[in-house]
Formats: sequence, C-alpha cells, structure tokens
Amino acid sequence: MTTPHTLQQEDLGQFVGTGQWYKHPLTPILYTDGVKHVANAGGAHWLINEIAFAQLDMKNRAVIKESFQVWTLQVHTNQSATLTCANRDGTPLWSKPIAYTGFPLETITFYLTDTIIMLPSEY
Repeated sequence: MTTPHTLQQEDLGQFVGTGQWYKHPLTPILYTDGVKHVANAGGAHWLINEIAFAQLDMKNRAVIKESFQVWTLQVHTNQSATLTCANRDGTPLWSKPIAYTGFPLETITFYLTDTIIMLPSEY
C-alpha cells in the first residue's frame, strides 16, 4: 500500500530560506527544507536524485558548467512528464522525458546553485 501524496502548491510558499541543509546520500549535492518537504510530501525523492545525478554525468557538460541552474518538472495529463534544466536566462541546457510520475503538482521549479538545490522562494 502506498502513502498518498499530500503536497499542495500552496505549501511551497512557506519556505523562505532554510533552517537546515540535507546532504544527498550519493553526491556532494545539498538541499533545503523546502526541497526535503517536496521529496517527502510529493513522493519525489526520485526527482532530487535526477537533479543530483545530472551534476555528475559527464555527458551533461552544459549542465555541469552552469553555475545557476533552473530545473522544472512539467507533468502532462497522461501522467508522463518532462524534466528540463535551463540557465538563469531560460536557455534550455538539458531535457529528459519521464514515462510515468505520480507527482501531485502540474509543475514545480527548483534552483541549483553552489551545489545546493532549493525552491525559488528559498533563494
């Protein structure tokens, strides 16, 4: 039996700054309270993994060399999704189709800078 995802869009605005940093267990990436909440309440640990692992994939040189990254997950009506990474100006650097996701929001955006993943409200 799976736990229902309780994440709601209005939850995200409560995160401004962070009280604690969390270390991704397999990479040097850190993330904030807001990102931890999204991972837990949205069943999205896989999403944090995707962002963290992209920082180590040498095929993603455009991502790796970008100091400020904007990551967006766009969920489609058929429960597939697209994960994209863009630079600060919105120029796409990388994109990956996700065949299926139960992520409860239509879209979510994260920033990654200085090896820290955060919600835009935490920047």
